[in-house]
Amino acid sequence: MTTMLALLLLFLSLPPLILSLKQEVLFLHQVKLRLSDPNGVLSNWNDQDDTPCNWTSVTCDPLTSSVISVDLSNSSLSGPFPIFLCRLSSLSSLSLYNNNINYSLPLTISTCRNLTTLNLAQNLLTGLIPYTFSLIPNLRYLNLAGNSISGDIPATLGLFRRLETLILVNNLLDGTIPAALSNITTLKSLQLAYNPFTPSRLVPELGNLSSLEYLWLSHCNFVGSIPPNFGRLSRLTNLDVSSNMLSGSIPSVIFELKSIVQIELFNNSFSGELPLGWSNLTALRRFDASLNGLVGTIPDELCKLPLESLNLCDNQLVGLLPENITGSPNLYDLRVFNNRLYGSLPSELGKNSPLQTIDVSGNQFSGEIPASLCEKGVLEHLALINNLFSGTIPDVLGKCRTLNRVRLRGNRFSGEVPAEFWGLPHVNLLDLGENLFYGNISHMISGASNLSVLFISKNRFSGTIPKEIGSLGNLVEFSGSDNELSGQIPPTIVNLGQLGTLDLHKNELSGEIPVGIQSLKQLNELNLANNRLSGKIPDEIGSLPMLNYLDLSQNHFSGKIPLDLQNLKLNMLNLSYNDLSGNIPPLYAKDFYRDSFLGNLGLCGDLPGICIRKTEAKNHTYLWILGSIFTLAGMVFVVGIVWFVCKFWNFRKTKKGISMLKWRSFHKLGFSESEILDCLNEDDVIGSGASGKVYKVELGNGELVAVKKLNERSKKNYESFASVDSQSFATVDSQKDAFEAEVETLGRIRHKNIVRLLCCCNTEDCKLLVYEYMPNGSLGDFLHIGKCGLLDWPTRFKIALDAAEGLSYLHHDCVPSIVHRDIKSNNILLDAEFGARISDFGVAKIINTVNKGAEPMSAIAGSCGYIAPEYAYTLRVNEKSDIYSFGVVILELLTGKKPIDPEFGEKDLVTWVRNSLDPKGVEHVLDPNLGSSFKEQISRVLDIGLLCVSPLPINRPSMRKVVKMLQEAGAGAGNNPRIANKDGKLSPYYYEDCSDQGSVI
Repeated sequence: MTTMLALLLLFLSLPPLILSLKQEVLFLHQVKLRLSDPNGVLSNWNDQDDTPCNWTSVTCDPLTSSVISVDLSNSSLSGPFPIFLCRLSSLSSLSLYNNNINYSLPLTISTCRNLTTLNLAQNLLTGLIPYTFSLIPNLRYLNLAGNSISGDIPATLGLFRRLETLILVNNLLDGTIPAALSNITTLKSLQLAYNPFTPSRLVPELGNLSSLEYLWLSHCNFVGSIPPNFGRLSRLTNLDVSSNMLSGSIPSVIFELKSIVQIELFNNSFSGELPLGWSNLTALRRFDASLNGLVGTIPDELCKLPLESLNLCDNQLVGLLPENITGSPNLYDLRVFNNRLYGSLPSELGKNSPLQTIDVSGNQFSGEIPASLCEKGVLEHLALINNLFSGTIPDVLGKCRTLNRVRLRGNRFSGEVPAEFWGLPHVNLLDLGENLFYGNISHMISGASNLSVLFISKNRFSGTIPKEIGSLGNLVEFSGSDNELSGQIPPTIVNLGQLGTLDLHKNELSGEIPVGIQSLKQLNELNLANNRLSGKIPDEIGSLPMLNYLDLSQNHFSGKIPLDLQNLKLNMLNLSYNDLSGNIPPLYAKDFYRDSFLGNLGLCGDLPGICIRKTEAKNHTYLWILGSIFTLAGMVFVVGIVWFVCKFWNFRKTKKGISMLKWRSFHKLGFSESEILDCLNEDDVIGSGASGKVYKVELGNGELVAVKKLNERSKKNYESFASVDSQSFATVDSQKDAFEAEVETLGRIRHKNIVRLLCCCNTEDCKLLVYEYMPNGSLGDFLHIGKCGLLDWPTRFKIALDAAEGLSYLHHDCVPSIVHRDIKSNNILLDAEFGARISDFGVAKIINTVNKGAEPMSAIAGSCGYIAPEYAYTLRVNEKSDIYSFGVVILELLTGKKPIDPEFGEKDLVTWVRNSLDPKGVEHVLDPNLGSSFKEQISRVLDIGLLCVSPLPINRPSMRKVVKMLQEAGAGAGNNPRIANKDGKLSPYYYEDCSDQGSVI
C-alpha cells in the first residue's frame, strides 16, 4: 500500500518536474549563447533535449534530476560571468576555474543562493569584489585567486556565517584588510597573499578566527609586528607571513599555537634573538626565519623538536650549534649558513636522524667532519664552505653513495681524500678547493659517472691526472689549478664532449697538449699557464667554437703561433713567456695584444718591445744612454707641441663631431675606433627603432661588428635594435639613461652566453655601441619570419640551455646580481653555430641585495606577452620576473608561435598553452617542425617552461635550478619538475629552500 502511494505521488509530480528540467535546459542554453567556446566544450548543450543531465560538465541529483553541479574548468571560455546559472534552483557547486571570464562580477551574483562552492580562480576578472557575496547564505568555499580584481575587500564579507575557505591570492587588491573578516567564525583557510595592499599592520582581530587552520599572508606589504591576538589561533597549522616588512622580535605568542606545523617568517626585518618556549610546539615540522636580522644562538629546545626543516639562513646568528641537535629524530635538513656560528659540529650529528642536507657554510665552525653524518644512508647535500674545519675526510663518507653535492671549499682540511670518495656514483658537484689536501686523484674517479663539476684548486694534490677522468661524460668543469700535479695531460681528456672549463694552471704538467682537442666543442676556458708543457700549439685550438679564454703562458711551447687562432673570438689571450717564433698572426699584431706575447725571443712583428733579441741585448746599455740623452730633448719637444695638440683635437671634434677621448674599449680590439665612423652606411642598416639604427659593419681587417647608433639625446625612450616591435615597453627608471645602463652592465660581463660589447662612444652629439656581430640574427627572427623549419629540436634545446646559462650567470654569479627585465626571443642572438647569447641590457637593473626582495620601479620595462603578472601591477622587480619571461621563450621554442598573436584572441601564449594541454598528449601545441623523435625530452622541457611561467613567483624555480633541470632533460635523467596545483600554490608544507635565497648548496 505504501509503495503504491509513493508511485502515485511521483506520477502526480511528473508534469512540474518535467517542466522544471526543461527550464534548466533553456537556462543552460542561454549560458552557452553568451560565452565564447573556441574548443567546443559546450557543443552537446542542445536546447532540444529534455534534460541536461547527460551534458558535458553537468551533474544532476540522482533522485530529482535537477542540476546540482556545473564544472567548466580549463575550458577556454570567455565572456561575462554566466548569470543564468544562478537560476538553477538546486545548483550547489560552480567551477569556472582557469578560463577567460573577463568582466566584473555582477552584484546579482547573490541570486546563486544555493551555492556552497564557487571557484572562479585563474580568470581575467576585473573590477571590485561584489559586496553582495555574503547574501549567498550557504557558501562554504570561495576562490577568486589569479584574477585582476582591485579595490578593497568589502567589509560585508564578514557577514558570512558558513564560509570555511576564502582565497583571494594574486589579485590587485590595494586597500586594507577589513577587521570585519574576524566575524567569520567558521573560517578555516584565509589566503590573501600576493596583493599590493596599502602598507599597514596585521589586523589583530584575525586572532578571533578560532577555527582558522591555514593563514597565508605573504607579499601583502604588512609592517609592524605579529599581533599578540594571533596566539588565540589554537587550530592554526600553517602561518605564512613571509616577504613582508614585519619587524621587531619574533614574538613569544607563537608558542601558543599548539597545532602549528609550519611557520614561514622569511624575508622580513625581524631582529633580536630567537625566543624561548619552543618545547610547546610539539607538532612543528618546518620553521623558516631566513633573510631577517636575527642574532644570538639557536635555542637548545628548538633543536629537540622533530623538525623536518630548520632554516635560519642569511641572519646574524652568533654562538654555538647545540650538541643536542642530534636528538631530533626527524631532522633531515639543517641549514644555518651565512651566520656567525662557531665551535664544532655535534659529534653524533646524523646518527639519530635521516639527515639529507647540511649546509653550515659561511660561519666559523672548526673541528672535524662528524663521521656519523651519513649514518642513516640518505645524506645528499654536504656544504661546509668557508669555515675553519680541519682534519681529514672520514673514510666512512666514501661509502655514502647517496651524496650528490659536496662542497668543502675554503677550510683547513688536510690529508688524502679517501679513494672511494672520488668515485661516488651520484655526486655531480665535488668542490674540495682551497684546503690542504694532498695525495693523488684516485683511479676510482671513473665511478663518478654523474660528476659535472670537479673543483680541487689551491691544494697540494700531486701525481698524474688519471686517464679514467676521460670517462666522465657529464663533466662540465675541471679546475685543478695551484697544485703539484705532474706528468702529461691524459689523452683521454679529449673525450669530454661537455667540458666547458679546463683550468690546470700553476702545476708541474709536462708534455704536449693532447691530440684531438678540437673535439671539445663546448670548451669555453682553457688555462694551462705556469706549467712545463712543450711542443707546438695545436692548430686545432683555432677550431674550438666556444673558446673565449686562452692562457698558455709561462710554458715551453715552441714553433709558430697557429694562424687559425684568428678564428676565435677571445676575451682573453696570453701566450707570453714561451719559446714561440715566427710572425704574430695579423689579427693579433696590434698594440692591444702586446702583453699577450711578451717573453718569446723568436717572435717577429711590428710591435716594438715584444721581445729582446740577443743582438739587441748586447746593445741594450748603449740604447739606454742614447735614450737618456733624447729624454731631455723630448721634454722640450712635448712642451712645444702641447699647443698644437689642443688645436688638433678641437679641429677633429669640429670635423667629425666626435672626440676620440670619448671612446671606451672593453676588450682588446683588432681595429681602431675611428674606422667605425667611416663604415656607417645607410645601405648596411640591419635594424631600426625609436632610439636609432643598427648597422652591419665590415672593417678593414675583415671583421664584422654590429654598431648601434642612438638618436641624439635619446634617453628615456630607449629601445633595442632587437626590440623594434610596437609592443615593447623600455622605460628606464633611474637617472642614468639606457645607454649608460647598457654600458655599465655589458662592460663588466664576461660570459660565453652574453653578447660582447666591444667598445662605445658617448658625446653630446652621438652615442655608439659596438658589439660582436651575430650572423644568424635573433631567435625571434628564426621563429617568426619563416625560418622556423631550419631549427630542429637539438638546435632549439641548445639555444634554450645557452640562454638559461647566460641568465643564470646574471642572477647568481654577478656581484651584485643583475635582472635583465626584457628577456624575449628578439633579445637572444644566434652566432654562426646557433649558440645563443643574451643581448640588450638597456633596461637591466642591478639588484641591491641589502634591501632583500623585489625592488620598486617607476615604470614597466619589458615586452607584451613576456611581462610577469606580478611585475605588471606592482612594478616591483626581482629575478622571478626574468624567469617568467624565459619561460615564455621556452614556449615559443616549443610551439613556434609568438607570445601575442591574433590566433589567441585576448589571451597570450602562456594562457593558450595551459588551456590547450590535453592529458593524452602535448603534440597539438607543439611546432609540427619538431617531429616525434624527441617526444620525451620535449615534454620535459615543456614542463620546465610551464614551471617558469607559474602565476605565483614563489613557484618559479631559480635560474640555477632551471639550468640543472634542462641539463637533466637533455641527458634523459632526473626527476620531473614539481608543478603547482590548480590553485597556483604548492602543498601547504611547501617552502622555498635556501638555494633560491643565496644558498651555496
